[in-house]
Amino acid sequence: MKAVSINKPGSAAELIIEKREKPTPQNGELLIKVKATAINRTDIMKRENQQLQSPYPILGVEMAGVVEENNSSNTEFALGTRVASLVNNGSYAEYVTIPAERVIHLPDEISFEEGTAIPEVFLTAYQTLYWLGKLQQDETVLIHAGGSGVGTAAIQLAKQLTDAKVITTAGSAEKLDFCKQLGADETINYKTEDFSERVLEITDGEGVELILDFVGASYWEKNFKSIKVDGRWILIGTLGGSVVENVNIGSLLGKRVTLKATVLTPRSDGYKAELTREFVEKVLPLFKAGKIHPIIDRVFPFEEVAEAHRYMEDNKNTGKIILSLEKEDNRA
Repeated sequence: MKAVSINKPGSAAELIIEKREKPTPQNGELLIKVKATAINRTDIMKRENQQLQSPYPILGVEMAGVVEENNSSNTEFALGTRVASLVNNGSYAEYVTIPAERVIHLPDEISFEEGTAIPEVFLTAYQTLYWLGKLQQDETVLIHAGGSGVGTAAIQLAKQLTDAKVITTAGSAEKLDFCKQLGADETINYKTEDFSERVLEITDGEGVELILDFVGASYWEKNFKSIKVDGRWILIGTLGGSVVENVNIGSLLGKRVTLKATVLTPRSDGYKAELTREFVEKVLPLFKAGKIHPIIDRVFPFEEVAEAHRYMEDNKNTGKIILSLEKEDNRA
């Protein structure tokens, strides 16, 4: 089968499409013929990881496709069933194997390209908002990187599931306008405004109950100013650096801040299965009803994977970047 790996750790120029052995589903697993996969920042981090040793892995952590073989006791997934899922590794390929308990049955209303835009960002957003962030009805949440995949998912979930007040940041008027269309109540251009001052203005000086932080070090002081006493702060990325100089941890005590850090990809199969089950129960009906939508910025052919990586690195996207493994005239 065709699969994407690397010549060596480094830039997008090191990405290669090569022949790999088709995987065999183990007990409890499905073999999926991949129709579409998606680009995530974790893929870029893996591609650049200088600790990787040859033979290098197949990249990719999510996909949508059809069941080609079912080696599980779950009869729901007959051959040809349309599915989407997180995978531990290897979704940039023509075939993947995944535990049946972690699969999302893809409704006919959702295309494969839309389907692969769901698992990573919506499961991450749901986990951070509700499992970790404990977002409640009528609370206020600050969602950074509102135009990102997780950001666009989190805005929709916060409004549809909780009717929370959503404040979001982004770096362009176009992205901020799009966040408004998704349901954001207040938008802040972090390039032209001090978001902490605006947050305090919006919340009458109290701050927000919850922060979803993709940025890390460079936002530390402003996030602390923005959070309410007894607020919850969920760190899910370090786009702005991972080292904060001269931190006074006593300030966290003063506000009684709960600070949690999370990465979904390395979580156990059991954790992901439980998260997927709850997501399917509580959120999938909203997709079927058209109340929540996967947001796709651009679809690249599978062969243009390097260009797709560069597109994400240039921060051009609002929503997901998709790789299609189907011919132009045969896309779902």
